[in-house]
Amino acid sequence: MPPVTQTDFFTVVRERHSVKHYDAAHKLSEQEIKELLEIAAGAPSSWNLQHWKFLAITDQAAKEKLLPIAYGQKQVVEASVVVAILGDLQANLNAEAVYGAAVQAGLMPENVKSALIGQIENAYANVPAVPRDEALRNASLAAMQLMLAAKAKGLDSCPMGGYDAGQFVEAFNVPPRYVPVMLVAIGKAAAPARPTSRFPVEQTIVWNGF
Repeated sequence: MPPVTQTDFFTVVRERHSVKHYDAAHKLSEQEIKELLEIAAGAPSSWNLQHWKFLAITDQAAKEKLLPIAYGQKQVVEASVVVAILGDLQANLNAEAVYGAAVQAGLMPENVKSALIGQIENAYANVPAVPRDEALRNASLAAMQLMLAAKAKGLDSCPMGGYDAGQFVEAFNVPPRYVPVMLVAIGKAAAPARPTSRFPVEQTIVWNGF
């Protein structure tokens, strides 16, 4: 059995940068992509509704179709996979499956399940911002976890918000239930990421209120 390589979490976080140029010859197997997405799907989510859907784009023809939609960003066609992170606008429909399994496993009383589902349905029906806000917020958590998982496995990634979401929906037949959140390119870097700076932490913190 080959030795298991472990990378310190803080090293993974510090070395993850947005890579723009990828080795187009490097391929990821379906199983490798599934392993990354399984880790991504372990991200936290409001009410555990898991407000994400992953559209994995690996076919070269599909990448070429995506290229103009992503304004010609070459990582779209060079990366091993581009994962479109979609947010679920109807994640409330997941509640029965999520909590039903918990009840069956003896982890949740039936009355607690009913109360939670009532709370969720009330929020989705009566607070107009909830479906979209929760879709974007929680799918973004999964996207970040995906990029960290890729780095931990020796891969690189780049989140992309620069694409025409409307054209993407049309070109890839995205059902109206889902809203595009971002694209994440994943693969082997052909060139390192461009160095970037960060504000001093003191500049980003406000203690106990403005």
